Amino acid sequence: MASHVLVLIAVMLMAGVFGGLVNYYLHGQHDPEIVSLPRSLVVGGAASFLMPVILSLLGSDLVNQSQGDPGQLVLFAGFCLIAALASRIFIISTTDRIMQVARDARQRSEQLELDMHNFQLQMSPLIESETENESLEDDNHGVVPDADEVDVTGTNVLKSLGSGRYIFRSLRGLCVDTDHDEGTVTKTLNVLVSRGMAGRVNGVKGVRWYVTEQGRRFLQQII
Repeated sequence: MASHVLVLIAVMLMAGVFGGLVNYYLHGQHDPEIVSLPRSLVVGGAASFLMPVILSLLGSDLVNQSQGDPGQLVLFAGFCLIAALASRIFIISTTDRIMQVARDARQRSEQLELDMHNFQLQMSPLIESETENESLEDDNHGVVPDADEVDVTGTNVLKSLGSGRYIFRSLRGLCVDTDHDEGTVTKTLNVLVSRGMAGRVNGVKGVRWYVTEQGRRFLQQII
């Protein structure tokens, strides 16, 4: 394996030098102030050594296939020479491709983090309602409002949140259950959320509402 790596390095080096010389003699006569021999050799070598990277990005296994296969090794050398001959365009396009892959990976990571956060928010009411605390003190944490501190509409909305077949309720479903318009129910829900008796999550199907543990204790208090 080590000898194969040395062979690849030698191939890329020779292809880079040869491609740099060709570029120098082709373009040096037209732009002698811009094109210089050291610059051409360096750029050609850099482009040649980038060939394994671009092959990996394309999903090619040519580097490994060239081990013990002269035909594949010659093909790899040809790719390196092409990269050296088109070194300027190759380096720019390869850099852009790598940056694009990095940006895509970052976007996927950020989206995954956002999805995980939303999933945790959606699962927290279910975990909270199905998990037994260590002691009665833990079960009674928080301040539960008195029955007279919540109006009839708030009580009806809270009952609908806590007694339906779904944990997460839609605004339309709550309006049907309580026989109130969307404006009234939305205002009531916002009041319940501010008091910690209800919660809101943004799921795949949109905004959904749920009753919190504090809201359940309030319902038990008025029964």
